Amino acid sequence: MAVQLTIVGMGQIGTSVGLALADQPEVIHRLGHDRELRIARRAKKMGALDKVSMNLPSSVEKADLVLLALPVDQIRETLEIVREDLKEGAVVMDTGPAKQVVAAWVDELLPPGRFYVGLSPVLNPVYLHDIDVGAEAAHPDLFRDGLMGIVSPPGVPSEAIKLAADLARLLKATPLFADPVEMDGLVAATHILPQLMAAGLLNATIGQPGWQEARKVAGRSYAEVTAPVMYPTEPKTLTTAAMLNRENVIRVLDGLVASIHAIRNDLSIEDNESLEEKLNRAREGRKIWLQGRLRADWAAEGASTVEAPTASEMFGRFIGRGKKKEN
Repeated sequence: MAVQLTIVGMGQIGTSVGLALADQPEVIHRLGHDRELRIARRAKKMGALDKVSMNLPSSVEKADLVLLALPVDQIRETLEIVREDLKEGAVVMDTGPAKQVVAAWVDELLPPGRFYVGLSPVLNPVYLHDIDVGAEAAHPDLFRDGLMGIVSPPGVPSEAIKLAADLARLLKATPLFADPVEMDGLVAATHILPQLMAAGLLNATIGQPGWQEARKVAGRSYAEVTAPVMYPTEPKTLTTAAMLNRENVIRVLDGLVASIHAIRNDLSIEDNESLEEKLNRAREGRKIWLQGRLRADWAAEGASTVEAPTASEMFGRFIGRGKKKEN
């Protein structure tokens, strides 16, 4: 018997999860829901879903696993809508950037016996420079050779955490276990900070004196550095993500400001040697990082290399958890 998976939100992440599981019908049955029915139907037409549900509460009634592939500003509202319809033993996962807050929402809103495990997908390195968004940017190998951050608050059964690791392996990703505090810090530095930095550069240049001419000569560097402000697609989503994770975001922003100030100081005192050293260090750091991401040899760093589970193994863990609760 297959695990019943409901994917809520059929954008790039949700649709890619469905596509990646298309060859696992004996393991997982995929049901999808999106606020826009046409988007869910398109995902099904792409082969990402076995079934589409128009009604959000009914879409989760039979789900063993509910994946909220949603902008973080939609997660609390969604939890409020589905909380009474989640069956006992269901595991709720999300792919948002603020794990501590979502864990607190789950603790506040969901009835006992429903569990939360957060996921932080790190994409296949071949898509690092992909600029497409939405379902059009979905790929069955979007998570291959990437990491899947797995975070869980205290008290979550080990079977639920194992389920998240099993899902990561079915997506061809390597599980990376972390606590919510740690993951929020990592996301602030590597996802939210670049987006805010792009916004800062744009606001420092567009509309400023000289922009009418500068816009004509702005080229590749300007385009690449400012691109992150477009992901996520809505300013409200980035605003919410930054506010919900604001302590970490402020910390990494302070680090960025200090780094920029140090470069400014080198220019101010005409210290060529110091500025060149900073630029060389930055270039070498990026080179090492990018080589590691493209190589994706996480097993060499001690990451798990366990084979993907069978249907009976995954479903058996649900049965085991259910029996444990009844005792």
